[in-house]
Amino acid sequence: MGILKEKRNLAPKIIACLSQKGGGGKSTLSRCLAVELTKQKHRTLLVDLDIQQKTSQEWAERRKSQGIKPLIACQSFPYFPTELLKSDYDYLIIDGPAKISKESLTIAKQANLIIQPVRPSLDDLNPAIREFNGLFKSGIPKNKLTFLINAVGSPAMEKNTREYLEQVDYYIFPVSLTEKVSYQEAQNQGLSISEVKYPRLKKQVQLLVKNILNKC
Repeated sequence: MGILKEKRNLAPKIIACLSQKGGGGKSTLSRCLAVELTKQKHRTLLVDLDIQQKTSQEWAERRKSQGIKPLIACQSFPYFPTELLKSDYDYLIIDGPAKISKESLTIAKQANLIIQPVRPSLDDLNPAIREFNGLFKSGIPKNKLTFLINAVGSPAMEKNTREYLEQVDYYIFPVSLTEKVSYQEAQNQGLSISEVKYPRLKKQVQLLVKNILNKC
């Protein structure tokens, strides 16, 4: 009994998925983490801070309407509510605002881990690096700032992207996500990308989730 009480008194771990612009993959990653943590019996809340789009909240409702288990607890807010820091959740997975902003700095200060998914183009990579540099200059430790390479089209593309990001001293997850129509189809059905029907893709995503939780 004492052990359980002590566990409830711990603050939730916070994984924040941020992006310098829409379409980078933060919602996709947030949903995946929420599903996998919930499957592992962790009390998990998916926090949708893109109040205009509410894509993660709508996805969770779509999942519920389809009767897909486990159901995912999801709430949307116009800003990160600090009262969640005292909640009984084990994990808070933050699907950040559409753009990195002052609110992102508030989130970053509370988060255990910040993940910025980036697509393999200079139009995405350079702004992403600048945003992390800005957070670092604002006092966020570098060991909390991580990149996930997303929407990779070929091994050569991944290699070039990884080499470009290695010029800056931020952690890059060793597992990247490929550009697959099946990922989008799964999410349209209320599934996460870890629930696709293709074993190889599913294994790749589950390995990424393991890497993220080990880093957190």
